[in-house]
Amino acid sequence: MAGNGVFAEIIDGDVFKYYCEGEWKKSASGKSVAIINPTTRKTQYKVQACTQEEVNKVMEIAKAAQKSWAKTPLWKRAELLHKAAAILKEHKAPIAECLVKEIAKPAKDAVTEVVRSGDLISYTAEEGVRILGEGKFLVSDSFPGNERTKYCLTSKIPLGVILAIPPFNYPVNLAVSKIGPALIAGNSLVLKPPTQGAVAALHMVHCFHLAGFPKGLISCVTGKGSEIGDFLTMHPGVNCISFTGGDTGVAISKKAGMVPLQMELGGKDACIVLEDADLDLAAGNIVKGGFSYSGQRCTAVKVVLVMESVADTLVEKVKAKVAKLTVGPPEDNCDITPVVSESSANFIEGLVMDAKQKDATFCQPYKREGNLIWPLLLDNVRPDMRIAWEEPFGPVLPVIRINSVEEGIHHCNASNFGLQGCVFTKDINKAILISDAMETGTVQINSAPARGPDHFPFQGLKDSGIGSQGITNSINMMTKVKTTVINLPTPTYTMGKM
Repeated sequence: MAGNGVFAEIIDGDVFKYYCEGEWKKSASGKSVAIINPTTRKTQYKVQACTQEEVNKVMEIAKAAQKSWAKTPLWKRAELLHKAAAILKEHKAPIAECLVKEIAKPAKDAVTEVVRSGDLISYTAEEGVRILGEGKFLVSDSFPGNERTKYCLTSKIPLGVILAIPPFNYPVNLAVSKIGPALIAGNSLVLKPPTQGAVAALHMVHCFHLAGFPKGLISCVTGKGSEIGDFLTMHPGVNCISFTGGDTGVAISKKAGMVPLQMELGGKDACIVLEDADLDLAAGNIVKGGFSYSGQRCTAVKVVLVMESVADTLVEKVKAKVAKLTVGPPEDNCDITPVVSESSANFIEGLVMDAKQKDATFCQPYKREGNLIWPLLLDNVRPDMRIAWEEPFGPVLPVIRINSVEEGIHHCNASNFGLQGCVFTKDINKAILISDAMETGTVQINSAPARGPDHFPFQGLKDSGIGSQGITNSINMMTKVKTTVINLPTPTYTMGKM
């Protein structure tokens, strides 16, 4: 159970503590932030409302801890990460329980997220040893006009203090995707979890605590974004920000100053279906891509662009699969569970009502109870409808019928988002041409968009983000190149044996 057993020290009464200097603490504010269960719409947990003074303390400690951590042997850093991964997987049940109650993630998927996170940490440890264990050697006479009088040695060094801000939908997995690379590279880490998902993140942080990482190296502060959000992202002690979320990221990027940014800010992932596509394959992936975790994924299929000649057949196949989706509480492992908040449900409903007013075809009746919205496929959607462009982050999927590949590509590229997209066709030549033409960070051919596997590059264009993620890219992003040049008194050349 959450907050029990080895996790007993992370809670005081009914309020979970924050983590600083290797200890679980109560905030001096005396205030807490309520976490609402999306299913019951009642308070499920409470977390500390940290103050700006406590953030200052965390940053000061993180900076000091990083200096000694950078001197820790690479193999030792990796060893501790492997230990944390094992502890995390060992305690998957209570952490998954938090995910079910905080963000209404289906129970089975919640366990999968925790296990996947442990695997990510272990892979990061191994990849970090490979990447950071080697440098580069350059000689000066490879550039015109130079003799061999300089030897250049390059290596990767840590940036310093990394601020990690994961989103509600994967508060454990997308936290460790930032924590692992930061730590293996020799950085310290300050985590600001989302309110919905904070308790799962606190349990995850405790697994790192149990693994024996140095005090102060990892911190986790909770509280209202309005009170400590800007203060964190603009803090002079931060040397890098890794953020996953929505529009807030745009504001952060404008305020952050001269620190490296790694940002993934959502998408409107388009699925283009051609006449020669395997329509059963396409329909299955559309339902999986559009409705898993109630569509609350940045890589969810968010608009289907299908050739008119096969649209009727595809829509019928998708409708048949949607009809089989189960709807209900996450504890029952239902396919469709309540969306994260009432405000989210209201936003989704606004998109649906706009489509209704503009005569979209409802393939199912619209139904909502509290935060629970039944899966809805909207056919004959036109570009003048909000749902054609805005990201619902819910179980509502628009279908736009197109008359040419060019029309589909144009709609995809007209979006201000550019995270992922997918194309279904049996013609690999068409697939590659369309992939090259789509202005998205990734294009999946004959499969729904997906972030993983976690070592694959993951990036967005336009308003979908800055930089690239994936284990290798994240490690490289959280380091910088250090160069040492050896100047020789006379040119030197290696000679083959005569």
